[in-house]
Amino acid sequence: MGKVIVVTSGKGGVGKTTSTAALGAALAQNGERVVVVDFDVGLRNLDLVMGAERRVVYDLVNVIQGEAKLTQALIRDKRLESLFLLPASQTRDKDNLTTEGVDRVITELKRVFDWVICDSPAGIERGATLAMRHADMAVVVTNPEVSSVRDSDRIIGLLDSKTLKAERGERMEKHLMLTRYDSARADRGDMLKVDDVLEILSIPLVGIIPESSDVLRASNMGAPVTLADARCAPAMAYFEAARRLRGEQLPITIPGDKRGIFGKIFGRKAA
Repeated sequence: MGKVIVVTSGKGGVGKTTSTAALGAALAQNGERVVVVDFDVGLRNLDLVMGAERRVVYDLVNVIQGEAKLTQALIRDKRLESLFLLPASQTRDKDNLTTEGVDRVITELKRVFDWVICDSPAGIERGATLAMRHADMAVVVTNPEVSSVRDSDRIIGLLDSKTLKAERGERMEKHLMLTRYDSARADRGDMLKVDDVLEILSIPLVGIIPESSDVLRASNMGAPVTLADARCAPAMAYFEAARRLRGEQLPITIPGDKRGIFGKIFGRKAA
């Protein structure tokens, strides 16, 4: 059975969809079968980042409502044979997502794929809780600014209370993905430093993605940054994050800072 990851945050615009696509492509380039699932019903964007917007015929809601088979809705990436997309509906709302329907779809996907990566909508409403329901682990995406970190702290609480793992009394494995980080601005006090974010959220880092125009350029091209330019700094950070999700122990270096922070990843217990 495959492993389910939810990519989540409390605040919109922090890079969840970008991170979902980049991590999915990075894992697929390792030869593993990966599906990225867009749970942001009504506001879908994952198909745009994946460059598949013109290939969407059926979507997640169609499958849940019994209007299409899962195999009809899945879109295979043209660049990576082992990478697939299950898009969200752009014309329905989140009330069309049912607990039973999501349970069935995720169970089917786990039988076929090594990784099921769920791109959660922002916030704490129904779409977000259904996206995290089946997660084996969570990637909490946050920017280094106070409101984003505060909202992520709320999401961490939901992961510990609103998932199947929580209902079974099991600990949810949680990882922090810090996006749009600029070391110079952090040093000037214009944004939070890595230490500040870790102190507040108390979950281990899986990656620090530097602020870079490469990410926006890749999204406008309709490609995950890990496919658009594998050697740019954000792509390399996502590749390393994917390796950590697979269980490898790699030191993290703060972008623009030569000091490694190995201890901050593995020296802290997840909340």
